Amino acid sequence: MRSFARATVAALMLGGIAMPAWAQDAPDSAVAQETDENAKDVIVTGNRAPKAVDKIPGAITVVSPAELQRSLTLTEDNTAVLAKTVPGYSESNQTLNTLGETMRGRAALYLFDGVPQSTPLRDGSRNATFTDMSTVEKIEVIGGASAAEGIGAAGGVINYISRRATREGFHANVGGRLGSQFRDDSETWGIKGDIAYKSGAFDVFAAAAYVDRGMTYDAKGRRIGLSASSSLADSTQRNFFLKVGTDFGTSGQQRLEVTGSYFKLASKNNYHYVAGNRALGIPDTAEPGPMLVNGADVLREEFNEFIQGAINYNHSDLFGGNLVMTAYYAKQAMRFGGENSTDRQDPLIAPVGTLVDQSEIRSEKYGLRTSYSRPNFLIDGLEVRIGIDAVHDTTEQRLALTDRVWVPPMDYTSFGPYVQLSWDIGPVTLSGGLRHENGTIKVDDYTTTWFRGRQAVKGGELKYENNLLNGGVVVRLGHGFSAFASYSEGFTLPNVGIPLRNISIPGQSVASTFDELQAVVFENKEVGVNWRGSWGSFGISRYNSYSKLGSTYGVDPVTLDFVLNRRPIRIKGWDMTAEIRPISQLRFNAVYSTLEGYTSPANFQDRPLNVQLGIVNIAPDKLNLSATWMPTDAISLSFGMDKTFDRTVRTGSTVTERTTGRTLFDLTAKYRVEDVGTVALGVENLFNKYYFLAFSQIDFFQNYFAGRGRTVSLTLRSDF
Repeated sequence: MRSFARATVAALMLGGIAMPAWAQDAPDSAVAQETDENAKDVIVTGNRAPKAVDKIPGAITVVSPAELQRSLTLTEDNTAVLAKTVPGYSESNQTLNTLGETMRGRAALYLFDGVPQSTPLRDGSRNATFTDMSTVEKIEVIGGASAAEGIGAAGGVINYISRRATREGFHANVGGRLGSQFRDDSETWGIKGDIAYKSGAFDVFAAAAYVDRGMTYDAKGRRIGLSASSSLADSTQRNFFLKVGTDFGTSGQQRLEVTGSYFKLASKNNYHYVAGNRALGIPDTAEPGPMLVNGADVLREEFNEFIQGAINYNHSDLFGGNLVMTAYYAKQAMRFGGENSTDRQDPLIAPVGTLVDQSEIRSEKYGLRTSYSRPNFLIDGLEVRIGIDAVHDTTEQRLALTDRVWVPPMDYTSFGPYVQLSWDIGPVTLSGGLRHENGTIKVDDYTTTWFRGRQAVKGGELKYENNLLNGGVVVRLGHGFSAFASYSEGFTLPNVGIPLRNISIPGQSVASTFDELQAVVFENKEVGVNWRGSWGSFGISRYNSYSKLGSTYGVDPVTLDFVLNRRPIRIKGWDMTAEIRPISQLRFNAVYSTLEGYTSPANFQDRPLNVQLGIVNIAPDKLNLSATWMPTDAISLSFGMDKTFDRTVRTGSTVTERTTGRTLFDLTAKYRVEDVGTVALGVENLFNKYYFLAFSQIDFFQNYFAGRGRTVSLTLRSDF
């Protein structure tokens, strides 16, 4: 009742509720991105086939190029953009670590042009930072469990769509960024550039970026501590991107496109973590210089390194239908910070208590995604879409400095044929489909670490086979209103690597851990109402997500490492978005979400669901408001508010977690200088509010961080 009341208040404050920011064709210039707000329709490609939003039975958010640019004026934190614009996405941790960053209380599947960036076999909560945002045209988000993209989409699908050349001729952009908190060593600077060339059927887009980040400070001027999972602060970032395409065929119905991407974010190791004092309210901090263990410098580079390539083929008129095929290869490496915890020790290498090591998750995957859609199949208005996805994924986790196995290589092979129907009957669209997921995990024999007793574990295979259904209806009510109801199922695997690395009992095998490693199947039920008109838009949806055998994290009290919990999970929530445009020069936007989740008291116990989920899964309620004024084509001013609410989590009558909300404000201003480019000023945390991140308010491992204080950024983008 409390959550619904907040939702109602938010709606009344807005005077209406809107669909999320509209999607437009990506212009080549930043100037055009400021004036792309009045597109006629919204096309979403994240559901495997282009379709107007008012024919999709679900909550869709499209972060437009203009909205992206406004967010990136404030911060280049990839997930902070999502937190500001996507309902149901939780507060950003302001680090590389996304533990506790969820979409509707569950992990989201991150895609880059449809290529999976997530590593569900060993999710290290580091997969959300894989490209420089200057390569991204827009972001498409589908909320709720979905099997459309295969495994991993428990909370939804977040698809980053890259830019491409769209205008004839040669065009170049050069940009620079300078940010500071006006404290010693807080400067961040970057330089970025791209070229776009199009000549008839041929086009090429290439981009490069370099970013150097300094330290971050809270509103009291104290350095913010470095995350154990690695931080954005004190790092460098390199990115190279290339997309080459050509149209061919009788009337250009076919297209062949090749893309390649290289991204690396690495620590500079100029600082080391220093613990604060939670009891006294002193947050964790960082100090210059190396981290010393027994007098030795143990700092080594932490990084995210993502390399991928893809070949896309599209035929828009094959037997009256549209064929899309994508073959891809992706290689990912995520190295964490050094630790001398008990589970890293080995007396054969160094005296116990002195060995420092860094874990590294490595993933290599290749796959094929196909889709063939045929409109007006047999009868008018009936669209049939069929396809098959195939993927092979090898993921492991090693203790990198000593080259030891921590999680053995896990080979996952999956085939996922699917069929989807969509039938337009006047103002009604009916849809439904089936996906058959058939996967196998193969693990060879391996030996656990010294801390786990050097157990010899017999390898084996785990097979997963599920039929996943979806269905929905959209009714276009007239005058811009539409309503929808949907049912969808999603499929993912638990964090398989955690129980495999934690085996400490002799005589175990991969098969003996099967109870912990069973697949997670989600059911998502949702209803909603949308409206779009000449002066604004509105959207509200209510969802209910349930998994009979869910997957959540616990913490080992000895190692402070994760253990896997397998319990049923139910999550309910509201998503709301709004946009009001009383005049063409003025726009108001809002995003609101509220959710709650419950599980059972013990593993493999179905009932009762009376344990409330906390901050690791469920984000506090949030309300984001912004106002944008464009008095001329050359000037744009935006003022925003980002609010999270207080929350108390109870198990029965016991308070187990209490978090305090905060309200932050931001300001952006842009001015286009003729023959020079666009100059933009962004001020994050405008009034220098002192606060603690929601995830930092629970007692966890090295997580007691205050949020960033006021940060001022100046960017320049010149078009040639």
